[in-house]
Amino acid sequence: MKKLVLIGRSEAGKTTLTQALRGEKIHYHKTQYVNNFDVIVDTPGEYAQTKGLGHALALYTYESDVVGLLVSATEPYCLFPPCITCMANREVIGIVTKIHNPDANVKLATSWLELAGCKKIFYVDSRQQEGIPEILEYLREDGDVMPWEKDASDPVN
Repeated sequence: MKKLVLIGRSEAGKTTLTQALRGEKIHYHKTQYVNNFDVIVDTPGEYAQTKGLGHALALYTYESDVVGLLVSATEPYCLFPPCITCMANREVIGIVTKIHNPDANVKLATSWLELAGCKKIFYVDSRQQEGIPEILEYLREDGDVMPWEKDASDPVN
């Protein structure tokens, strides 16, 4: 399984997406520090929003196979500058979250990610599990079993 680091503003939906990808119950949890799970790295939004902390994100991209840039469809602006993906030496995907929110502007969020350089963009509503199987399939490699699937099927654990 490819390891994914999630980068985006505070309240963009990184932790909720992490919970959905891991098959966990969705509940609010403010990420105060980097959570380095088996195949997902959940980063605090403040790291992307603060110049002094942004350098730390680069370190986590080196530990990952895929960088996921998250933009909520409800955001009034985008943190990611044009062509930012050319700075990464990893595969970069875009993820638009909160697509069913009444204030969502999916088209605008998509254009921001395209401008940032994302060639592959996923559309998710983590609470309704929409788009989650597509991301999991994208990250899955031949013969992969998700770490949490293995734990659930192993009677010893």
